[in-house]
Amino acid sequence: MPSPGPLPKVIGHRGAAAHAPENTLAGIRKAAALGVRMIEFDAKLTADGVPILMHDDRLDRTTDAKGPVREMTLACVRTLDAGAWFGPAFRGEPVPTLAEALDLCLSLGLSVNLEIKPCPGRAVETAKVALAVAHDTWPADRPPPLVSSFERASLETALRVAPDWPRGFLFDRLPKDWMDHVAALRPATLNTSHRRLTAALAKQLKATGLPLLAYTVNDPKRARTLFGWGVDAVFSDTPDAILAVAD
Repeated sequence: MPSPGPLPKVIGHRGAAAHAPENTLAGIRKAAALGVRMIEFDAKLTADGVPILMHDDRLDRTTDAKGPVREMTLACVRTLDAGAWFGPAFRGEPVPTLAEALDLCLSLGLSVNLEIKPCPGRAVETAKVALAVAHDTWPADRPPPLVSSFERASLETALRVAPDWPRGFLFDRLPKDWMDHVAALRPATLNTSHRRLTAALAKQLKATGLPLLAYTVNDPKRARTLFGWGVDAVFSDTPDAILAVAD
């Protein structure tokens, strides 16, 4: 299976979501300014099949529009404000395309965890299109992004269309048949919620030999505990606070 490459202990979650609007170029720049070396963000498709950075299936929470993302063309998305909801300093911040976000990460020297976050019924299509764009954007001489998803169909598609790129098996509650998932998907990392992690579960997951990543960790004390259990990296909205206890 492909290696995820060197993993920093702290990964900026949706950029640096406590400091700047999530899944925006401003958020990526802020995370880099805070000292983050790897960024996680979410990709989903517009109505006309362009991958953009967006977590929710609806526009309501993180833009000045309402309605399903899957019904909005890129031209419509380009008119939206994705920053004013967070604060006046970010008014006018656009929704970026995946290609724009990857280009920025390359220019800043950042590694990437690309989460495939499809709208309902678009798991295969989203993975296929997002990875095609990522392949066209990302240079062959740089370690490729870690591709993760909660959707098994998205990870199966990633395995098929980008077998040389590392995959992250992303889950909240550990499935009973999780070892079958690992065998079938051949992930490079296990990415799970820190809220369900215990020392015993961390030991069980680490016994696979795969790096263990935990989301979303904003409390330095909790991060210190997780690192003590062998967690390799944590995703954080407040990466500056976690970087202080990461060494």
